[in-house]
Amino acid sequence: MRNYTLEYLFDGEPRTHVFELKQLQLPIHEAAMHLLQLHFGDGENSLIMPSADATPAQILEQAERVGLTQIKVVDQQTDK
Repeated sequence: MRNYTLEYLFDGEPRTHVFELKQLQLPIHEAAMHLLQLHFGDGENSLIMPSADATPAQILEQAERVGLTQIKVVDQQTDK
């Protein structure tokens, strides 16, 4: 497992979150999808989530539309 530290803005406010994931790399669009699930996954309106066939650009566009911007993967560490 790897720990990925993300820095991002949510509605203009700086935030940091650490995700523990099995994948070896975390592209920005996948980081955006994890943040969408974190902030909106329990919401009643499933229209906030991108479709399963959304392109990386569409995922990032949707994240920006709901206030998730300037997403950066700033650190990744492997658990031992």
